[in-house]
Amino acid sequence: MEFSREALIESVSSQMPKKRWKHTLGVVESAGELARKYGGDPERAELAAILHDVAKYWPVERQREIIEQNHLSPELLSYDKQLWHAEVGAFVAEKEYGITDSGVLDAIRYHTSGRVGMALLDKIVCLADYIEPGRDFPGVDRIRKLAGSSLEEGLVAGFDSTISLLLEKRRIVFPLTVMARNDLVRILEENE
Repeated sequence: MEFSREALIESVSSQMPKKRWKHTLGVVESAGELARKYGGDPERAELAAILHDVAKYWPVERQREIIEQNHLSPELLSYDKQLWHAEVGAFVAEKEYGITDSGVLDAIRYHTSGRVGMALLDKIVCLADYIEPGRDFPGVDRIRKLAGSSLEEGLVAGFDSTISLLLEKRRIVFPLTVMARNDLVRILEENE
Protein backbone atom coordinates (compact mmCIF):
# COMPACT_ATOMS: atom_id res chain seq x y z
CA MET A 1 0.00 0.00 0.00
CA GLU A 2 1.71 3.11 -1.19
CA PHE A 3 0.18 6.57 -1.35
CA SER A 4 1.22 9.24 -3.80
CA ARG A 5 1.98 12.57 -2.16
CA GLU A 6 -1.31 13.92 -3.53
CA ALA A 7 -3.35 11.00 -2.19
CA LEU A 8 -1.61 11.27 1.17
CA ILE A 9 -2.36 15.00 1.37
CA GLU A 10 -6.00 14.39 0.43
CA SER A 11 -6.43 11.68 3.05
CA VAL A 12 -4.63 13.47 5.89
CA SER A 13 -6.22 16.86 5.23
CA SER A 14 -9.69 15.30 5.35
CA GLN A 15 -9.08 14.26 8.98
CA MET A 16 -8.66 17.74 10.41
CA PRO A 17 -10.20 21.20 10.36
CA LYS A 18 -9.01 23.59 7.64
CA LYS A 19 -7.13 25.70 10.21
CA ARG A 20 -5.11 22.67 11.35
CA TRP A 21 -4.40 21.70 7.75
CA LYS A 22 -3.07 25.21 7.19
CA HIS A 23 -0.79 24.65 10.20
CA THR A 24 0.32 21.33 8.70
CA LEU A 25 1.20 23.02 5.41
CA GLY A 26 3.26 25.53 7.39
CA VAL A 27 5.09 22.69 9.13
CA VAL A 28 5.74 21.04 5.73
CA GLU A 29 7.20 24.29 4.41
CA SER A 30 9.31 24.91 7.54
CA ALA A 31 10.51 21.28 7.72
CA GLY A 32 11.66 21.43 4.10
CA GLU A 33 13.53 24.68 4.74
CA LEU A 34 15.19 23.37 7.92
CA ALA A 35 16.17 20.14 6.18
CA ARG A 36 17.83 22.05 3.33
CA LYS A 37 19.60 24.36 5.78
CA TYR A 38 20.88 21.66 8.13
CA GLY A 39 21.69 18.82 5.73
CA GLY A 40 18.56 16.75 6.17
CA ASP A 41 16.45 15.10 3.51
CA PRO A 42 13.68 17.56 2.57
CA GLU A 43 11.48 14.82 1.12
CA ARG A 44 11.54 12.77 4.33
CA ALA A 45 11.07 15.89 6.45
CA GLU A 46 8.06 16.95 4.41
CA LEU A 47 6.57 13.44 4.53
CA ALA A 48 6.82 13.37 8.34
CA ALA A 49 5.37 16.88 8.48
CA ILE A 50 2.37 15.95 6.33
CA LEU A 51 1.58 13.10 8.74
CA HIS A 52 2.61 14.64 12.07
CA ASP A 53 -0.93 15.63 13.15
CA VAL A 54 -2.90 12.95 11.30
CA ALA A 55 -4.53 11.70 14.53
CA LYS A 56 -4.74 15.02 16.39
CA TYR A 57 -8.49 15.41 15.87
CA TRP A 58 -9.42 11.80 16.37
CA PRO A 59 -11.66 11.18 19.38
CA VAL A 60 -9.62 10.73 22.54
CA GLU A 61 -11.21 7.34 23.21
CA ARG A 62 -10.14 6.11 19.77
CA GLN A 63 -6.59 7.25 20.49
CA ARG A 64 -6.67 5.53 23.89
CA GLU A 65 -7.89 2.28 22.28
CA ILE A 66 -5.09 2.33 19.72
CA ILE A 67 -2.49 2.93 22.43
CA GLU A 68 -3.91 0.18 24.67
CA GLN A 69 -4.67 -2.42 22.01
CA ASN A 70 -1.32 -2.07 20.30
CA HIS A 71 0.79 -1.67 23.44
CA LEU A 72 2.08 1.75 22.37
CA SER A 73 3.83 3.60 25.20
CA PRO A 74 1.14 2.99 27.85
CA GLU A 75 2.83 5.55 30.15
CA LEU A 76 1.46 8.23 27.80
CA LEU A 77 -2.01 7.57 29.14
CA SER A 78 -0.93 9.05 32.49
CA TYR A 79 -0.06 12.35 30.83
CA ASP A 80 -1.78 15.10 28.84
CA LYS A 81 -4.01 13.78 26.07
CA GLN A 82 -2.38 16.34 23.73
CA LEU A 83 0.64 14.03 23.63
CA TRP A 84 -1.27 10.95 22.48
CA HIS A 85 -1.75 11.96 18.85
CA ALA A 86 1.98 11.77 18.12
CA GLU A 87 2.31 8.11 19.13
CA VAL A 88 -1.00 7.24 17.47
CA GLY A 89 0.03 9.20 14.37
CA ALA A 90 3.22 7.19 13.98
CA PHE A 91 1.23 3.97 14.31
CA VAL A 92 -1.32 5.15 11.73
CA ALA A 93 1.42 6.31 9.36
CA GLU A 94 2.86 2.81 9.38
CA LYS A 95 -0.31 0.71 9.46
CA GLU A 96 -2.68 2.77 7.31
CA TYR A 97 -0.31 4.68 5.04
CA GLY A 98 2.42 2.07 4.64
CA ILE A 99 5.28 4.25 5.87
CA THR A 100 8.22 1.95 6.61
CA ASP A 101 10.96 4.56 7.13
CA SER A 102 11.67 4.30 10.87
CA GLY A 103 13.19 7.79 10.88
CA VAL A 104 10.00 9.31 9.49
CA LEU A 105 7.93 7.32 12.00
CA ASP A 106 10.13 8.50 14.89
CA ALA A 107 9.91 12.12 13.74
CA ILE A 108 6.11 11.82 13.90
CA ARG A 109 6.23 9.96 17.23
CA TYR A 110 8.47 12.52 18.97
CA HIS A 111 7.29 15.79 17.40
CA THR A 112 5.48 16.88 20.56
CA SER A 113 7.76 15.55 23.28
CA GLY A 114 11.23 15.26 21.81
CA ARG A 115 13.45 12.51 23.16
CA VAL A 116 16.98 11.91 24.36
CA GLY A 117 19.29 11.43 21.38
CA MET A 118 17.03 13.14 18.87
CA ALA A 119 17.94 12.31 15.29
CA LEU A 120 18.34 15.13 12.76
CA LEU A 121 14.89 14.40 11.29
CA ASP A 122 13.30 14.43 14.77
CA LYS A 123 14.81 17.86 15.42
CA ILE A 124 13.71 19.24 12.07
CA VAL A 125 10.06 18.19 12.37
CA CYS A 126 9.75 19.11 16.05
CA LEU A 127 11.26 22.56 15.48
CA ALA A 128 9.22 23.10 12.31
CA ASP A 129 6.08 22.45 14.39
CA TYR A 130 7.14 25.26 16.76
CA ILE A 131 8.13 27.84 14.13
CA GLU A 132 5.82 27.36 11.14
CA PRO A 133 4.64 30.75 9.82
CA GLY A 134 1.14 30.50 11.30
CA ARG A 135 2.35 30.04 14.87
CA ASP A 136 1.77 33.01 17.12
CA PHE A 137 2.63 32.62 20.79
CA PRO A 138 4.87 34.54 23.20
CA GLY A 139 8.50 33.83 22.33
CA VAL A 140 7.93 32.31 18.88
CA ASP A 141 9.98 35.03 17.16
CA ARG A 142 12.94 34.27 19.42
CA ILE A 143 12.60 30.54 18.66
CA ARG A 144 12.50 31.32 14.92
CA LYS A 145 15.62 33.48 15.23
CA LEU A 146 17.52 30.78 17.13
CA ALA A 147 16.37 28.17 14.58
CA GLY A 148 18.16 30.22 11.93
CA SER A 149 21.51 29.42 13.48
CA SER A 150 21.02 26.17 15.44
CA LEU A 151 18.45 23.40 15.55
CA GLU A 152 19.46 22.64 19.12
CA GLU A 153 19.20 26.25 20.35
CA GLY A 154 15.81 26.58 18.69
CA LEU A 155 14.56 23.35 20.25
CA VAL A 156 15.82 24.23 23.73
CA ALA A 157 13.96 27.55 23.48
CA GLY A 158 10.85 25.71 22.23
CA PHE A 159 10.96 23.14 25.01
CA ASP A 160 11.61 25.90 27.57
CA SER A 161 8.52 27.71 26.28
CA THR A 162 6.38 24.57 26.53
CA ILE A 163 7.65 23.65 29.99
CA SER A 164 7.18 27.24 31.27
CA LEU A 165 3.61 27.30 29.98
CA LEU A 166 2.81 23.98 31.64
CA LEU A 167 4.35 25.18 34.92
CA GLU A 168 2.35 28.43 34.77
CA LYS A 169 -0.85 26.44 34.27
CA ARG A 170 0.16 23.99 37.02
CA ARG A 171 0.05 21.08 34.58
CA ILE A 172 2.06 17.89 34.63
CA VAL A 173 5.20 18.02 32.49
CA PHE A 174 5.95 14.90 30.44
CA PRO A 175 9.37 13.68 31.68
CA LEU A 176 10.59 12.86 28.17
CA THR A 177 10.33 16.54 27.22
CA VAL A 178 12.47 17.56 30.19
CA MET A 179 14.97 14.82 29.34
CA ALA A 180 15.05 15.86 25.67
CA ARG A 181 15.64 19.48 26.65
CA ASN A 182 18.41 18.55 29.08
CA ASP A 183 20.07 16.32 26.48
CA LEU A 184 20.13 19.19 23.99
CA VAL A 185 21.56 21.56 26.62
CA ARG A 186 24.34 19.03 27.31
CA ILE A 187 25.12 18.80 23.59
CA LEU A 188 25.28 22.59 23.32
CA GLU A 189 27.54 22.85 26.39
CA GLU A 190 29.89 20.20 24.99
CA ASN A 191 30.17 22.16 21.75
CA GLU A 192 30.97 25.51 23.40
